[in-house]
Amino acid sequence: MEAYNSIRPGKIWLDTEGKRIQAHGGSVMYLDGAYYWYGENKEFTDPAKNIWHWGVRCYKSHDLYNWEDLGLIIPPEPDDPESSIHPSSMMDRPHIIYNKKTKKFVCWLKIMEKDGTQSETVLTADRLTGPYTKVREHLYPLGMSAGDFDLAVASDGKAYYYFERVHSETICADLTNDYTDVTGYYSTHFPHSHPPFVREATAHFIRGGKHYLITSGTTGYMPNPSEAAIGDSWHGPYKVLGDPHPGDESRTSYHSQISSVFKVPGKKDLYIACADRWMPEATDVPYELYAKAYDVLFDPDSDKDERAEASKIMASLPPAKTREADYVWLPLRFDGENVIIDWRDEWRTEEY
Repeated sequence: MEAYNSIRPGKIWLDTEGKRIQAHGGSVMYLDGAYYWYGENKEFTDPAKNIWHWGVRCYKSHDLYNWEDLGLIIPPEPDDPESSIHPSSMMDRPHIIYNKKTKKFVCWLKIMEKDGTQSETVLTADRLTGPYTKVREHLYPLGMSAGDFDLAVASDGKAYYYFERVHSETICADLTNDYTDVTGYYSTHFPHSHPPFVREATAHFIRGGKHYLITSGTTGYMPNPSEAAIGDSWHGPYKVLGDPHPGDESRTSYHSQISSVFKVPGKKDLYIACADRWMPEATDVPYELYAKAYDVLFDPDSDKDERAEASKIMASLPPAKTREADYVWLPLRFDGENVIIDWRDEWRTEEY
C-alpha cells in the first residue's frame, strides 16, 4: 500500500500490510530509535460471540505515520475460561513501563470482573514485545475497584499509578520498587458523586516542571468533554484548567477519548494526545442527551419515571463496534500553562 506522510485524525488508519491498526486504548513508547504503539486488539470483538478482545497488539514505526504490525505481545488465553485475559474477559487499557532496576517491562491491564468490580492484572517481560508472564491477577489496588488508569515513571526511577476509583474519584498511588503493586501511599483528586461527572482515562505528562492530567468523563464508549488539570508534583494538588478542546462545540473531545499523551523525543515541544474514536457511527448523537441519562441513572435521588426515560435513551444509542473504532491523534498547544487541543484534518510532525 502507499505510505503515509501525515497524521489524519478520525480517518481509517491502516498498517503497512493494509489492515486496520488494532491498538485501542493505547500508548506509544520510544526505544532504540523506533516508536512502538501498543493497545487492545479488537479485530475479533463480537458481543454475539462473547469476544471482548484478542490480546494486546504492538506496532513499530520510524516516522509515527507508517506502522508495521509486530503481532500480539500479550495473546489471549482462549483455553482457560477463568483467565483474566480470556477473550470474554473485559480487558482494557494496557499500559507498559520499564523498570531500570529489575530490567523488566511491566504491563498493567484493567479487568472488569464478573461481579462488576474492576481489578488489575500485572505482567512482566524482558522485552517490550514479550513474552509476558502474569505475576498478579485480581489485584484490587489499595483494596479499591480500580478503573481506567495511567502509569508514569519519574527520573529517579520511582513510579506512579493514576486510576479512577470506580464512580468516585481519581487516585494517585505510589508503586512498589518492582512496579507490580502499590505501596499503600496515595492521594485523592477530583471527587464526584456519580457519572458522567466522575473522571476516568487519566493521561499524565510533564512539561516545564509541571504535572498535567487529562481525563474524560464517564459515559461508556460515548464521548464527553475532557478535563485538564495542572500540579507541581506527582501527587498535586491539581488545579482544574477546564476542557482542553475549547473549539469543540459538540463537547465530545472531537468525538474521542484520550488514552495517553506522548512527548515526541527530539522535538522541542511536541506532545501528542492519542485518542480513540470508539463510536465513529455516533457522531450525530448530542452529548447532552446521554449525559443527562447517565446523570439520572446514577443519581440515587432520581425518581422512577426519570429512570425509565433515561433507560429508553440508553437503549436507543447505537451499539459499540469497537473493532471499527478510529484514532484521533492531535498535537497539544500551550498558552502559558494552559493546554489546548485544536482540530486538524491533517498534520505532520515535521511542523514542530
